[in-house]
Amino acid sequence: MTGRILRIELRRSAALSIGLLSLVAGTVLLLTSTQFFVGRWMQLAIFSRSMLMVSLPFALAGGAWLGQRDARYRVNELFASTVRPRWQRVVPTASALAVAVATAYVLVFLIAAGWVVPTAGYFPASAVVVAAVGVPALVAAGWLGMAAGRAVPRVVTAPILAVVGFVLVGLVPDLVTMAHTDASFTRVRPEPSALLLVPTFNGLDDFQTIATRVSVLQTLWLVSLAATGLLLLGAVRRRAIAFAVLPAVLGGAVAVPLLPVGGTRGAAVVDPVAIELVCDDHGPQVCVARAHAALLPDVVGPARQALGMMAAKLPNAPGRAVQSRQIAYWGRLGASTTPTRHADDTIVFDTPAIDPDGRADLSDGYFLPSLLEAAWRQDCGDQPETDEFLARTVATAWLSGQPPAPQRWWEPADIERVRSAYQALVSLPQAEQRDRMAAARAAAMDCRSDGLLAILAEKKP
Repeated sequence: MTGRILRIELRRSAALSIGLLSLVAGTVLLLTSTQFFVGRWMQLAIFSRSMLMVSLPFALAGGAWLGQRDARYRVNELFASTVRPRWQRVVPTASALAVAVATAYVLVFLIAAGWVVPTAGYFPASAVVVAAVGVPALVAAGWLGMAAGRAVPRVVTAPILAVVGFVLVGLVPDLVTMAHTDASFTRVRPEPSALLLVPTFNGLDDFQTIATRVSVLQTLWLVSLAATGLLLLGAVRRRAIAFAVLPAVLGGAVAVPLLPVGGTRGAAVVDPVAIELVCDDHGPQVCVARAHAALLPDVVGPARQALGMMAAKLPNAPGRAVQSRQIAYWGRLGASTTPTRHADDTIVFDTPAIDPDGRADLSDGYFLPSLLEAAWRQDCGDQPETDEFLARTVATAWLSGQPPAPQRWWEPADIERVRSAYQALVSLPQAEQRDRMAAARAAAMDCRSDGLLAILAEKKP
C-alpha cells in the first residue's frame, strides 16, 4: 500500500515538478561551466557539491510548497480527525520528494559525466563518495522545507526559505573565510571545523581529494538533519517536536569535534595517484600528472620545441620537461615550508589552461614562453622575490631570440631596465653570452638570486 501511495505521489504531487526543475537548472549550470571539471572526475564531484548553493535553497522552497498542500486545500482538520497517525500520511509524500530531488542530482552528475569520460585519464573512487554527500543534503533540505511549510503555511514561506538557504550555503562560508583573513587576503587563522557542516565545497586543486573521514562525518550530520526534518514533519505534540530536534543536535555534537579546521583546505588531502607522472618517451621526455593525462598530447610539441631552443643556445641545457605537481597556494591550508627542488636537467612547467573540451588551451601562444621561463625557475620555498621576474624576462627573451615583452602592469623604469639589459646581453660575443647565461641558470637552480640578478647588470663589450 505504501509503495502504491508513493507512486501516486510521484505522478500527481509537486514532487515530480520540483525534481524536473532541479534537473533542468542543475544541467544548465553544469554544462555552461564544463571547463571547470571536464576530464577530471574529482573536479566534477566538487563542482556538483558547489552547485548545492543553488539546488539546496530550491529544495527548501520546493519542500515548503509541498508541505503547505494540506493547508492550501483546507483539509488539515479532516485529516486530523482520522485515527491514522500523521507520520503514516507524511512519509509517502516526503519519500516522493526525496526520490525526486535525489534522482535529479544523480542525473545531473551522470549527464555531466559525459563530458568527463572521453578525456579523463584517472578515476578516483573518492569522487563518487564526495559527490554522494549531496544526496542526503538535498533530502534534508527538502524535509526541513516541508516541516517549515506545514508549520507556517503562508505564501511567503517558500521564497523566504530560498533566501535563507542561499545565505547559509552560499554566503556564510565566504563571510567566515573573510573574517579569518587580513586586509592583504592572507589567512591569519584557519576557519572553525563547524564550517564543514555546510555541504558546499569550492576551491579544490586538481591534485587533491577530500578525506574520506570528512565525507563520512558530513554524511552523518546530514542524515541526522534529515531525520530531524522528517520527525518535525510528523510531530503533533510539543514533546514530539522537542524530541525531533535531538538527531540534529547529536549529529552535530559528534561531527564538529571530529571535523578538521580550515574549511575546504583543511578537509583536502593530496591524492598520491593523481600526481603520478605519465610520460611520453618518444624523444626528449615530457611528463604530466595522471590527473591531467589527457593534456599530454597537447603539451608534448611545445615542450620539445622549448627543449630544442634551450639545447641550441644554453650549455648543459635541460633535456626533460615535467609538469609541476605542487598544490596551488589557494588550495593549501598553510604556507609551503619544504621546497622540492628539481634536477638541473629538468624544467618544471605549470599546468596549461584547460578548454571546455578537456584539451590544453594554447590558443594565445603563452605556453611556449612559459616553458622557456621555466628554465630559470627552481622551487626555493616561499621566499620573497625582488627583481627575479625581470631577470627571467631577459633570460627568456635571450632563449627565444626575440626582444622582451614587458607586461602592461610594469613600471616604466622596469620596462627600460629590461630592454637595456637585453640589448647589453645580445651585444656581447656569443661565447660570453652563453657563459653568462649558463652561470645565471646554475645560480637559479641553486636558489642564489644574485647570480640570476646579474643578468640585469648592463655589461657593454
